Amino acid sequence: MRNTMKSASGGTEQFDTSKYSIIPFQKRVDKPWGHEIIYTPDDAPAVGKILYVNAGKRLSLQYHDEKVETLCLIKGRAIMTLSDAAGEQQEIQMELEKGYFVRPGQIHRISAITDIIFIESSTPETGNTFRLEDDSKRADETEIMRQSVNRGWKK
Repeated sequence: MRNTMKSASGGTEQFDTSKYSIIPFQKRVDKPWGHEIIYTPDDAPAVGKILYVNAGKRLSLQYHDEKVETLCLIKGRAIMTLSDAAGEQQEIQMELEKGYFVRPGQIHRISAITDIIFIESSTPETGNTFRLEDDSKRADETEIMRQSVNRGWKK
């Protein structure tokens, strides 16, 4: 079904209303360090996540070859490892409600001092995630691996 609406410029725009939904969306993914809630559908042009990390746990020391992400701590205390322009890894105390932008190739990790909640907004999970260190000994992640794991996600 198509719907025509007036645009800000005074013209008209066509929208495909068959794609509209009023049903809330959520996928829970259990992780070795806690869990994440993905609140954007698979076909969205961006990904939104809420990550819950248990005190004393940390995410992989990793980098992505394609993915771009912004991280924002909303509860708790955390240390972020982030490589700088010289390629040196810096450990910084994350500040609440401030964004940390991570570019492709930039090494990063979040370590929870207390139980933490942070938000990630990113491009879709494409390309590879290279894990330099992982407390659970998980391997690097490729798109093919991700697709087979995604089939088991709960909606």
